[in-house]
Formats: sequence, C-alpha cells, structure tokens
Amino acid sequence: MTNFDFYAPARILFGDGEEKRIGELLKPRASKVLLHYGGGSIKKSGLYGAVTASLRESGVDFAELGGVKPNPRLSLVHEGIALCKKEGVDLILAVGGGSAIDSAKAIAMGVYFDGDIWDVYDQGKPIEKALPVATILTIPAAGSESSGDTVITNEEKQLKYGYGSPLLRPVLSIVNPRLFFTLPREQLACGVADMMSHVFERYFTNTAHTDLTDGLCEATLKTLMRNALLASRDMRDYDAWAELGFAGTVAHNGLVGMGREQDWACHGMEHELSAIYDVAHGAGLATLTPGWMEYVWKDNAGMFVQFAVNVMGVEGSYRDSEAIIREGIARLREFFGKLGLSATLSGLGIGEDRLEEMAKKATGAAFGDEQPIGGLKKLHWQDVLAIYRLVK
Repeated sequence: MTNFDFYAPARILFGDGEEKRIGELLKPRASKVLLHYGGGSIKKSGLYGAVTASLRESGVDFAELGGVKPNPRLSLVHEGIALCKKEGVDLILAVGGGSAIDSAKAIAMGVYFDGDIWDVYDQGKPIEKALPVATILTIPAAGSESSGDTVITNEEKQLKYGYGSPLLRPVLSIVNPRLFFTLPREQLACGVADMMSHVFERYFTNTAHTDLTDGLCEATLKTLMRNALLASRDMRDYDAWAELGFAGTVAHNGLVGMGREQDWACHGMEHELSAIYDVAHGAGLATLTPGWMEYVWKDNAGMFVQFAVNVMGVEGSYRDSEAIIREGIARLREFFGKLGLSATLSGLGIGEDRLEEMAKKATGAAFGDEQPIGGLKKLHWQDVLAIYRLVK
C-alpha cells in the first residue's frame, strides 16, 4: 500500500425530499447564487419550481444559466463566468448530473482565474481560488457531486480534458433517489458504466497489499451491477436507485483508490470519442473497457483473475488462469449488453477513419509530446490504436 492523503469534505444530504431544504442550507453561505442546469427536464419534473421556491423562501437571490449539454461545452462556461462577475454571484448551485456539475466547477474556477479558463485544462495551470459549488444530483453517474474533478469539452478544437483540485469539491450535495425515476433507461445504462469505470480505474493496479480497498472496489462493483438490473426492470424502484446513487458517490470521492496506483487509461481513450463524436461518456467506456482488459491482462494476470472470481463470479481451475480471465471479460461485456450498451465502436457510429488521430491525441503524440497513459500498463499511441481496433 502506498502513502495517501484522503480529504473528502463534501457534505452529502441523502434521501427523499432533501432538495426542498436547499434554501435554508445555502442561506448561511451565500447571498446570491448562480442556478446552473441543463435543459427543460428539471422544469417538467417540478424540481426547478421546488428549488427556486426554496431559495426565495429563504431570501437567497439567484441568477440562472441553463443550457448545459452532455460533454459540457467551454462556450457555456465562458458565458457563465461573465454572468457570475456581472451579477456578483458568491456560490454556484448545479442542478443536474455530472455535466451540469462539471460546468459549474469550471465557471467557479474561471471567476477568479486571470486568463482563459481553458488554459487550466489544457496546460494544467494551478488555481488558487474558486467559488463554492453546491449540487442537487439528478443523474447518478459521474460522481462529481463529491469529487474535486471536472471535465470540459472545447467544441471548437474537438478536445475534452479534465482537471482536479481540492478547491472544487462541492461544499454540499443533495442526493434524492426519487429524482432519478424519470431518467431514460439509456441514461441509467451510461451512468452505471461510468460509475463502474471510476472503480475499474482504481481497482486494476500493480500495487500490492491493498486488501481493504480491493474489497471496497469489489463490493461497489457488485452493488452497481445488481441494482442496475433491478432499476432497469422497474425505473421507479427507490431502493435500487438509492444503492446506485450512494455507490456513485463512493466510486468517485477518492476512497476506493486510496493507497494504490491508479490507471485512467480508459478515460483518456474515451475522452477522444466524446470530443470528436459527442458520444455519451458511459457508452464509450462500456465499449472500450473490455477491449482494454483483453489488451493488458497479461501484465498482471493475478489482478484479472481476482476480478473474474470476486466480481464476475467465474469458477474454474486456477491452473487455467487465462480461461478464468477471458470468461470474466466476456461476462462484463454481456452485462453491458443487457443494459443496451454497444460492444463496438461501429455501434456508436464511429468508423475507422479517425482512430489513429484519436490514439495520438489521447497520448499527446499528436502535439509532439507523447506521454503514455495508464498505470497498470503504459500505453503509447500504437497501443491505444490497437485497443480501438479490438473493439471497432
């Protein structure tokens, strides 16, 4: 186990009806907030009305900015920064899923950043200050409600980059499983794939003596898989959504990755799909992850045997570890298929023509500064291209 510094200050208010308290919760923290959200779904569901009523009743003034799209756009972030400065906003309230929360975090940084906020993502420039962010989660997936991470798409350059800082962890987040009832099954599927990937990126490691976090990862993965199928059968199953909502937070608040080297290659590869083809993040991860497993398992066969047995329930002779591993990968691909997720890039509408370009962008080779991605196995652009082609 490696040394670590675990810091997770986000306050999570979990349960039915908690969103109605948002005004009283924000009153001590802010006099004016930016209400940041996506399309019209929160208005159709009545959530917008409940939130704005709570803010007004508590005397919290607010400006608002809607229009967040999946793979949140830099152009809207620029608009939000200007609005916050104009209106004197002192906290951002994101109502939505990971896209709305990530966009809110980017705006929160940009209000104080001297320059174009894209430079923070593109060049890794440090930030010294950010507006506080609070969230009301409507889609369990990204885990952004408790993490210090944010991902933004520069639509003009067709680039999607992430950034992380402790300053970006939300001060409080409300998770009400009942708010998930109206989600389409496609968003359930993509959200579960995203949450599972957050665990996979931490679980598959070369670090030894990580019994506790191994177990936490495995329990989280099994919880996600079991309850994804339950929720898919009954999209109003409160208990299943509660398990998924809590698991999504645990998957990405940092806990399951403590004391272990992490990977993150699949996320790096998927960002290229989202940036160019606007693919749903979870859908891209569900396609790429089994292919990545097939490509890298020989570099740490024991880790993949453990996954196949402890998570996927594979039985067999340990004298034939390859058979156990391949069965585990096959079962994962089958699970994603049950949720309606594609096993191939062609199923996502992605052809052969830009695979090499994406592989070179993912590793930096396209910009003359290749940095291999991944922790368990270092992947150069040729490796990434091979994985893309495995699942094409």
